[in-house]
Amino acid sequence: MSQTHQLAACPGCEEPLETGDLFCGACGYDLSAVPEPPLDHPTIEMASPAAAAPQQPQLPYPVRADEPDAGPGGADEYPLPAPDPRAAEPDPDTHVARPPAPGARVCVACRAGRVDGDGYCENCGHAQPRERDHMEQELGGVSAVSDRGLRHHRNEDSFALSSTALPDGSPAVVAVVCDGVSSATRPDEASAAAAAAANEALLAALPQGTHPQQAMHDAILVAAEAVNSLAQEPGPALAHDQHRHQNAPACTLVAAISAGGLLVVGWIGDSRAYWVPDDRTTAPARLTEDDSWAAQMVTAGLMSEADAYADERAHAITGWLGADAYELDPHTASFKPDRSGVVVVCTDGLWNYAEGAEEMARVIPADAAERPLQSARVLVGHALDGGGHDNVTVAVLPFAVAEQGAGSAYN
Repeated sequence: MSQTHQLAACPGCEEPLETGDLFCGACGYDLSAVPEPPLDHPTIEMASPAAAAPQQPQLPYPVRADEPDAGPGGADEYPLPAPDPRAAEPDPDTHVARPPAPGARVCVACRAGRVDGDGYCENCGHAQPRERDHMEQELGGVSAVSDRGLRHHRNEDSFALSSTALPDGSPAVVAVVCDGVSSATRPDEASAAAAAAANEALLAALPQGTHPQQAMHDAILVAAEAVNSLAQEPGPALAHDQHRHQNAPACTLVAAISAGGLLVVGWIGDSRAYWVPDDRTTAPARLTEDDSWAAQMVTAGLMSEADAYADERAHAITGWLGADAYELDPHTASFKPDRSGVVVVCTDGLWNYAEGAEEMARVIPADAAERPLQSARVLVGHALDGGGHDNVTVAVLPFAVAEQGAGSAYN
């Protein structure tokens, strides 16, 4: 049996492999180049640096560093020479090696090959990290983190954060989170288009004095139009697909606005928003209801919540943004909390590992209002530590109750 048939996981990224794989679908690792395992384990002297080097502790979530790992002393103890970039690109006429063109992306793995349009190294075949594999943003009173997870080959989630001012000058903070529907085509494009469109619509409406709940409803409709437009421009792979209109780009959406003393949420699909008060002795709450098979079973009284969400059909969604959606029924809700707290806006890649409001409150740090970015990182790390079976995106939006006597644009 060949070496590729014996491997259960990729040596480069530990992605599970299937029988007969010649390359890793996640990182492009050439599995045919894996050497045969030695017949015996090498002997290492007890005093050698290899034997003395302490084992590095494992973090609960993967870290993607921009620089190569340093040795135990803070620098490479045995530095290796960088590959000669001139060896990467042979001239087709003279067969003489030449360097990549100025400004061309160079492979992060071999540091010699040019990266093609599909994101793979032309020299070693290694898949390059995508910009969306891990994203973080901190903007004033709101922060968000999105991660590809440990099982998916790309990140199909997206988010948008923004802040603006109401007509009376008081601040309005917005967080939009979208989850591409994996069974649809181009789900990553759908989520990005929806998040951007909804965010822009809210930024345009709120300063004009539109009530936040109405602005949220309208923004979801604008996001739907943005996703619908993608179906009119199929990607190259779908140009000859006769059924592309039955599998149009699609995504879910959840968003939150903190403005004028109000907390407004809007959603379509099964992405969620949770309320976690700063005072953890008071009860947290889930602010959204899923558009899903499980939620319908519970609402109809046909199954208990525990049984419904344990069913294999639980995550089949009944509402989404996309040209093939049966109907678009944006959900919005407005709250006026009497105490400070944070809003957790997330995809199911997180809430699968902290489904109940009480579970979410236990996972998020107690100082989330003061450190929203760190709290978002902790939540994403919790999902990755639990298995990371899906893309994970979470925004943490602190909500501070106005002091007594402070005015509000929407009483």
